[in-house]
Amino acid sequence: MLYDAYEVQRSLLAGASKLAGLGAGWLNNPSNPWGYSSMGPLVAASLEVFAHASAPRGKPEFGIVSARDGRKDVPVAEEIILRKPFGQLKRFFKDGAEAGPAMLVVAPMSGHYATLLRGTVERLLPGHDVYITDWRDAKLVPLSDGTFDFDDYVDYLIEFLETIGERTGERPHLLAVCQPAVPAYAATALMAKARNRWRPKTLTMMGGPIDTRKAPTAVNTLATQRPFAWFENNVIATVPMIYAGAGRKVYPGFLQLAGFMTMNLGSHLISHWEMFKHLVVGDEEGADATRHFYDEYRSVCDMTAEFYLQTVDVVFQRHLLPKGELKHRGMGVDPTAIHDTALLAIEGERDDISGLGQTKAALDISTKVPPAKKKYFMARDVGHYGIFNGRKWRERIAPVVEKFIAANN
Repeated sequence: MLYDAYEVQRSLLAGASKLAGLGAGWLNNPSNPWGYSSMGPLVAASLEVFAHASAPRGKPEFGIVSARDGRKDVPVAEEIILRKPFGQLKRFFKDGAEAGPAMLVVAPMSGHYATLLRGTVERLLPGHDVYITDWRDAKLVPLSDGTFDFDDYVDYLIEFLETIGERTGERPHLLAVCQPAVPAYAATALMAKARNRWRPKTLTMMGGPIDTRKAPTAVNTLATQRPFAWFENNVIATVPMIYAGAGRKVYPGFLQLAGFMTMNLGSHLISHWEMFKHLVVGDEEGADATRHFYDEYRSVCDMTAEFYLQTVDVVFQRHLLPKGELKHRGMGVDPTAIHDTALLAIEGERDDISGLGQTKAALDISTKVPPAKKKYFMARDVGHYGIFNGRKWRERIAPVVEKFIAANN
């Protein structure tokens, strides 16, 4: 019923958004005398902000068309290297440029599409052969394609790394942003224990919940204060009949988005107020910055119930990885198996999703990795999204990643 009610509301808001957009366009038309009244710009700006905030959104495009190669730009094309039911391995091919070290960027399966890491990919492209996990919206996956849980996530990463290794003939580098730090670490440990020839050469973990007992945030507290049954009964919904995945149990993207928006509601209200002020004075460029951010931020997708619930249990409630008790299909995930994969842990000083020390914990439990192959970087005055997007990522954090990879390639 929850999902059905949301779809009804979404349909109503889509119509209202369209009408508001038409009204804003009518008032902004130079031939409309009402647009020159004292109230014209205010009403037009209000309608435009509402139209943008209530508009339905689908999966965004990466839209990366070029990358810097020395002193010139080279074309970039997207290639699907491997397709699987719940995600695909995508490569950004640089035409006419040296590929560079192969790197798999692991996008979070946490309600947003992999395009949330567009800025991450753009910054890494000039020096690397970049691949990314392009996860699929669970509501679009038919029930006949089976289930997808934490163990499946780890299996996907291993298969993706093996595919890249077979293509390039070299051990790839692995970079995990936020939530996938745990399955990426698990995949690395399992491949090391199995002496898999394509185990990652380096593993970079950025703002990841390796050990959420350290400096717990509001997200961590929510997961520990409520019993596991609460999550099963309150945040899991059934995909409606209008989608290909009808009948599948999911954690809906709209609930995930609502949670994130509520955590920083004041900041989001201020952002839209600033957008309104830009529109009133005709500053389209200033308004576009807010538009572009929320076009991406509000584009959400569903994740399977089994993956979400297993993550809550394993990562946030029982902390199995740092305790050395995590298992993958009955086999123990042994941190001490990692010995020749260099590890980089990056944290943001102002991260309100993964607190300070949670990612660094990966270095502490990796006792067989030589100290020279372990590095920690704390980005000052950087929040969660600033770790992998924006000016601070481009100018202060990415150079650390590049230098680390170059030193361990």
